[in-house]
Formats: sequence, structure tokens, C-alpha cells
Amino acid sequence: MALGDIRRNQLITTYGVGALVAVRNSSYMVCGIDRWEVPADARIHEPRLEHRLRVEGFVVPPANNNGRDVPVIRFPWVHYCPECRRLGDHSLFCQFNADDCTGCGQSLVPSRFIVCCSRGHIEDFPYFEWVHSGTGGTGGSHDLFIETKGASASLRDIIIRCSCGKSRSMDGAFGKRALAGVARCRGRRPWLGIRDSEDCTEVPRTLQRGASNVWFPVVASSISIPPWSEGTFALLDRHWTILQHIPEEALRPTIEGLKLTEGTHYTVDDLINAIVQRRRGEGLPEGPEALKRQEYEALLHSTPEKSRRDEFVCVPAPVIPEPVSDWIDTVMLVKRLREVRALLAFTRLLPPDSEESPGHLAKLFLNDPRWRPAIEVTGEGVFMRLRIDKLSEWEKRPGVVERTERIRRNAERRTSNLGGNAQSATPRLLLIHTFAHALIAQWSLDCGYPAASLRERLYVSEDMCGFMIYTATSDSAGSLGGVVAQANPDGLATSFVESLNRMAWCSADPLCIEIDAQGVDGLNLAACHACALLPEVSCEEMNLFLDRGLLVGTPDHPELGFFRAVVGG
Repeated sequence: MALGDIRRNQLITTYGVGALVAVRNSSYMVCGIDRWEVPADARIHEPRLEHRLRVEGFVVPPANNNGRDVPVIRFPWVHYCPECRRLGDHSLFCQFNADDCTGCGQSLVPSRFIVCCSRGHIEDFPYFEWVHSGTGGTGGSHDLFIETKGASASLRDIIIRCSCGKSRSMDGAFGKRALAGVARCRGRRPWLGIRDSEDCTEVPRTLQRGASNVWFPVVASSISIPPWSEGTFALLDRHWTILQHIPEEALRPTIEGLKLTEGTHYTVDDLINAIVQRRRGEGLPEGPEALKRQEYEALLHSTPEKSRRDEFVCVPAPVIPEPVSDWIDTVMLVKRLREVRALLAFTRLLPPDSEESPGHLAKLFLNDPRWRPAIEVTGEGVFMRLRIDKLSEWEKRPGVVERTERIRRNAERRTSNLGGNAQSATPRLLLIHTFAHALIAQWSLDCGYPAASLRERLYVSEDMCGFMIYTATSDSAGSLGGVVAQANPDGLATSFVESLNRMAWCSADPLCIEIDAQGVDGLNLAACHACALLPEVSCEEMNLFLDRGLLVGTPDHPELGFFRAVVGG
């Protein structure tokens, strides 16, 4: 039975496996991918990302296709009736597929409160234990009821009563250790099975069912680049599930039988060579840094269009105007690109530190199906690389490293709490990241795309100093030329200067520019919603590691600003 509709890309970014979905008056949880029904030919491919994740392909989430849909289970199980105020499991009120109380006919309301732990486990709030302070209660009946005084919206006005005479308000239930001694985490993973659980020693935390920290996606993405973006590989993707297992001596008759070369300028030999190269996996990345490094190298080199099937077309901008050329030595027009974004896992309570953080990532499956849910994004973009000579000189200025040190210490403290790998909070990262945000905010005013439809991709390390701004839409509207047009000489010069001038002033100044730390875990300096923050779908660092002080300087230390001369002009 179909319960509701959500967009496919939301099953990767918002309502993925283990997330809660509100459908009318009910609440459900998306089941693990090993319970999805997907046709064998539904896979999409991106060789670099497949090799990186050790999977055999990706699947676009099904969307009511021939009866196939994404399965869900009811969660939370605890409901209450707004008429009789009874609180208990859904089965106490009605049958599974019903949502009305059999006693009074009122629509049931899912429990407002749930509990989670940092390992991804989730279950109903332990109302019985909370009322009885973890003692388990005495003999006799223990029917629970929920009452609201209505005097205010505070938790103190929500009272849980038991038929044994005990009662307790929800005040204090959200404390970090409020449930210590009351209830322990039982390791429940309902998205993998109603009775599935594992050992866990964490103290659970109380959350509201619709809170944003109930589910954070862990997403990996890759841009198709040569040779994998060339037309031959794109042509093979549709049949790769079959072709990857065909013996080499049988490839020619198979390709001829499938008539893969009909209507193309490719020969059978072209496709055979592509299959052999793909099987060998030559040049495939071994980690996230290697994956980005390959993209960085591809973006620095011209890749003109050879075929309409090519998924990556990148050419240099005809001219880099002044004053842009004083600070940026490379501008590339990415006229066509394809990105695959795959859901790897998820976290609760705290956002993921990285896709490889051990211990805190909740799995999408019990039995690995060897694929991951993913979406394809087609679009366009502009790549820029900062001048390494000026960048190196700026990084040696007095005060630059010292200012960044605050964020580096906070990042290490956060990482030690999460048990992951520390993000390298360097001056270069903060500078390039904040500059990308400045341009996205400016271009969203000029190119016809809202900021949430633009996305950054950062290439920052000791020998990388660039970024790409590209469209983030999953249909052909992402390649209408609006972003590429921003790199024309007049437009680029204007947006470059205006974006930096906008960063020089914030309506929250002087507080914003002078604050020691702000944002999640103090991982931002001069960056707030009034100046540098973007919709989180646009930022690959979840709006962290930002500081416009390094971009344009501060009132006390203008020399910290890499682009200070532009603003001063």
C-alpha cells in the first residue's frame, strides 16, 4: 500500500534509510536497502566511485515503478489518543494498517519523543521507566496516560501518569545524562528489522521525533572525468551488469548481438578496448583524497567535446580579466559534468566528521547487496585555481596561522569526541572555502539559480588550491549555461569585486567579525547567517570552516585578508 510521496533525491539527502518520514498524521522509518525491491537493470555506474567504495554499482531509489517502492515501517511504535489520553504501543489501539483509536474513533498521534544514541540506535522514549524512575514499578496494572496542562509550551506542562498513581513531567528529559539510571540503550535498529538489535553501552539521549539531529546522511560523490566520462564508457554503463562478466573472447559477439554500436560512431573494437580498460581499473582512486586529486588534474586540463555522449566537457575561459588575474591563474568552463552522489551510512545526534569515521556510522543493511542508493546529477560549472605564489606568501604572514589555530583546536576536540579523522583546518582551506561561499551568494543573484541549486567542490591540500562552483540539480535544467556565463570577462570581474565587498561587511558586525568562535563546536570565526553561511545542500563542509576575516581582513588586522587590496580598491 502506497503511503505517500517524496522526491528521489530526498532518499539520499533528507529521508534516507533509517530516517523518519511524516506522512499525514503518521510517522514511518525507511527500511534498509537489502529490503528494497529493485530491478536487475536499474543500476547506474561511476567506475571511480565504485572502486572507492568497493561496490558493484549504484541504484536510483525506486519510485512506484511497476509496484516497486521504498519499504517503510511504522515508527515510533508508541502512540497516544488525543481524546482518551491513553499512551502505549500502536497495537493497543488498533490494527497495524489503521490509525484511529478503536475506543473513541480519534486519529492516533505518534509519540513526540524518541531516544537515540551516537551509534545510530533508536527506539521509543521509555515512558514507563521515566515515570517509575527506572525501578520497574510494582505489581498490578500500569496503564500510561499523557496530559498537557496547556499553561505553556514547556516540557513541565507535559505530564505522564500511570494507573498505579505515579506521575512525572517531561521536564529534564532532554539532559545529556537524563536517562542514566533510568534506561539503557538496547541497541535497536528498527530499519533493519523490528527485532534487530546489537550490544551497546551508550546512554541514550531524548530527542523530538522531528528534530534535525535524528538523522544525518553520510554521502560520497564523484564527478565523471576522462577516460570514464567519455562516450564509450557512458554507452557501456547501461549494459555493464552483463558485460562485466562476459569472457574477453566472447565480447565481440555479445556487443554485436546487443547492437551497441548502432547509431553511434564507435566501432566494436572501441567498446572492447573500453571494457578491458574498465576491468583492469587502471588509474582508479584508492581513497577520497586520491579521488579528488584526479578530478583536480582533469579540471586543470582542457577536455573538448568529442561526442554528444561525453559526460565531461571542460575548456579554458578565453580571458581572465583584471583584477581577477592578479589572484586567480586558472578559470575553466565546465560546460558539461555528471556527478554521482551515493548514500553510504548515516549518523544520529552529531553530524558525521567524515565518511570514514569509525564506530559512529549506522549501516544501511544487514546483508550487503553490493550496491548503494545514489542519484545522478548533470550540470555545468566553473573551476578556479588561486595563484600559488600569492597564496604561499599570504600563508606566511604574521597572524594568519595564529588566527586559524583557534579552529584547528576546536576541530581536534570535536574529532576526539566523535572518534573520527581530524579535518585539517588550514588557512588555505578556510580562505578557499569562504571565497567559494562568497561567489555562490553573488552568483545566485546573477545567474538565475537560487543558492540551494548551486554547490561547491573544494580541492585543497598542500599542492591543491582550487574550487568548483556547479549546478546541483538532478535534471537537464542544471546545464542551461547560467553558471558558465558568469565566467565571461565582464561578468567575472564584476562578481569577483562585488562578492568580496559584500564579505567586508555584515549586518551582525562588529560582533561577527570580532568573535573568537561561532557555529557548531566553534568551527567558524567571522561567518554567520547574515554573511557567509549558505543552504547546507550547497556546502560540502556543512557550513563549517569559514572565516571572512581571512578573506578581507579584520578592523584591527586588515593585513590578514588575502583579498584586502581588492576591497580597498
